[in-house]
Amino acid sequence: MKTLLFERNPARFAASRVVSAFGSGRGAGIGPLRLVEGQAPALPAPGWQHVDPILSGICGSDLATLDARSSRYFEDLVSFPFVPGHEVVGTVATPARAADGTDLPPGSRVVVEPVLGCRARGLDPVCDECAQGRTGSCRMVAFGHLRPGLQTGFCADTGGGWSTAGLVAHESQLHAVPPGLDDRDAVTVEPVACAVHAVMSAALRGGETVVVVGAGTLGLASVAALSHLARAGHVAEPTDVLVGARYPHQRTWAAELGATDVLAPEHVSRAVRRRTRSMAVGAPSGGGQRLTGGADVVLDCVGTAASIGQALDLVRPRGRVVLVGMAGRVHLDLASLWHREVTLVGAYAYGTELSRRTAAPISTFSLAFDVVAATGTGRLVTATYPLERFEEAVAHAGSAGRRGAVKIAFDLKQPPHKAPPPASAPRKEGPK
Repeated sequence: MKTLLFERNPARFAASRVVSAFGSGRGAGIGPLRLVEGQAPALPAPGWQHVDPILSGICGSDLATLDARSSRYFEDLVSFPFVPGHEVVGTVATPARAADGTDLPPGSRVVVEPVLGCRARGLDPVCDECAQGRTGSCRMVAFGHLRPGLQTGFCADTGGGWSTAGLVAHESQLHAVPPGLDDRDAVTVEPVACAVHAVMSAALRGGETVVVVGAGTLGLASVAALSHLARAGHVAEPTDVLVGARYPHQRTWAAELGATDVLAPEHVSRAVRRRTRSMAVGAPSGGGQRLTGGADVVLDCVGTAASIGQALDLVRPRGRVVLVGMAGRVHLDLASLWHREVTLVGAYAYGTELSRRTAAPISTFSLAFDVVAATGTGRLVTATYPLERFEEAVAHAGSAGRRGAVKIAFDLKQPPHKAPPPASAPRKEGPK
């Protein structure tokens, strides 16, 4: 059985960082990631199940780790060596039970909710965050009967999706895949859940202007979530959803998924200025101009100093900026945040959400399944690779936008010699 193993190796870590300066993902072959013969981890405790991956996505956080550019904040929240891969659709090997109590016969397809909260860690009583359904904010991710690991794919005891040997998951992490949802749709449920949580965290009030900065997987998933959740009554409906997208194929996807207007990043501020009747202050920069007014909500789906700075320039006084993309150490001038009393909120992972349509909490993953089914986000999976071609796969993911791609995934059932399908243009017939 083949497994991609990420080890603590400072020399390889440094080499990967140097090479990644020439392009994200280019250092995978010389970094701490190795293809090895491996076995599935042992079940840590009762309530755990073996999962055989079918598809496992390559996430932006995976790329940051492989590029040696992730924040040192996470050092105490992971354990080595670990098998990456937290965007996973697979099958259970034995009879199991899903998070909602549904019985799962052997061979049932599941999506893994990767956060390793108190229930997965065998902790009783659970922390206050987990008790209220906010597992993404679990206070105990370094404790319990597992070694540290904020998620599956970053924990030495659970394995991850980048392995034909499989991984282990607690029943609280398992979500049954509906029969009508294909594997490519299912592997996008986890990133869509992140987008759902971000949209629900934005506290939309209706009739507002929303800007999405970035149109990679998270940005496009956020557009899909905004569109569907508003139509379904879970959030208030915005008047406009403007998207800044660098590449033509991203603009096509964003428009199909529900954006009101899609523009090159340097044109977003002008469009916001027109819609909100704002004045511009100062000379134009790469991200546009600082506005006297601005958008009510900005979702930053990139997480760099430049994107956060652009978000602060675009948002109105007392508006909200939601940080969706994983940020690290950045250098920012926060004078506008202070002066304009802007709310900057992080949106990490998932748990439960409060819908406008119902008083009862709803699982973020339940909402994500609805978004995926309604908008067909599986179409964003542009190419798949076998594990043996991991260097190509990671390099493709690191240059996805430039190469006309969105989501790259490992196909754990694909023969090593099989080439990935070519990137295809967005289908014009609309969602599946």
